Amino acid sequence: MKIITVIGARPQFIKAAVVSREFKKHKGRIKEVIVHTGQHFDKTMSDVFFDELNIPTPDYNLGVGGGTHGQNTGRMIEKIEEVLFEERPDWLLVYGDTDSTLAGALAAVKLHIPVAHVEAGLRSFNRKMPEEINRILTDHISSLHFVPSESSKENLLKEGASLNSIIVSGDVMYDAVLFYKEKATKPDALNISSINENNYILSTIHRAENTDNAERMKSIFKGLNSSCLPVVLPLHPRTQKVIHALGIEISKNLHIIEPVGYLEMVWLQEHCQLIVTDSGGMQKEAFFHKKQCLTVRDETEWVELIGMGCNKLIKANSKAINTAILSNIETQVNFPFDSDIYGYGNAAQEIVASLLKAYR
Repeated sequence: MKIITVIGARPQFIKAAVVSREFKKHKGRIKEVIVHTGQHFDKTMSDVFFDELNIPTPDYNLGVGGGTHGQNTGRMIEKIEEVLFEERPDWLLVYGDTDSTLAGALAAVKLHIPVAHVEAGLRSFNRKMPEEINRILTDHISSLHFVPSESSKENLLKEGASLNSIIVSGDVMYDAVLFYKEKATKPDALNISSINENNYILSTIHRAENTDNAERMKSIFKGLNSSCLPVVLPLHPRTQKVIHALGIEISKNLHIIEPVGYLEMVWLQEHCQLIVTDSGGMQKEAFFHKKQCLTVRDETEWVELIGMGCNKLIKANSKAINTAILSNIETQVNFPFDSDIYGYGNAAQEIVASLLKAYR
């Protein structure tokens, strides 16, 4: 069985590393061809992940990135189609909700190549988000849906997906956390003399609904600047440009470092007290590391964590951010971090077994 895996953004590199490692256990039965679209083309956002996670060098690097959603998706479809004509795979495997995901799925389905979607069924119910459109369209043209939770399964069933196409595999990110936790490394860029382990806030801000709104950005950073605990912020290139353009001041309380690799991010998550983010993946990783998460968004696709209280949605303003941080620090609550809502850390095994079964 030949599988083409399409990836393009750093969260997908992590997920692919887990599943690719499982593919290797079936050498002779499965051949994986990795296609990197180039959506994250900066070395700090791409190459370092392949190096540290020991992901096989991509068989194809399409070099598409830096354009608008429409430009990127169109160019990716064209180039992925060329690869599909060349390789003639049995399955195309995509992850998550990026432009690379949608482009791969569209290119394959037009050529009658079945699509398998990992992290299917997620819904924020906000169609202004590009990610929401990407995940809905990908789900509706996929033949196999690997969902991380029961709520994701219910979303697909409500939209008319066949029950036989849905596999509750668990979350591959949990597999990754369990595997890489012992390999985590302290970031060289972190000034430990001014940051005490387990006594800082880890933050990431990069989502367009925040970075494209000047008032939200100014208020978010005002809140982080005045936090009662030091804040470590690995800064996404897009966010860096916005901060500079808006003239946002950075206080001594906010420790900005360059984007870090996955193993360094795992270390930061493991040793922080609290996470403040607008990232989808970080919300789950906070749960896996048993840290409460404050999500600076109006809604989230990870509704299970909101219901359990492990994750809280907060408004993008300084007062709400400071109040939520202070409340978390002062209130010691036992959250159900040991819940198995995202599986048992064997999602990759379930995915590969299901692909083999479908192929047979």
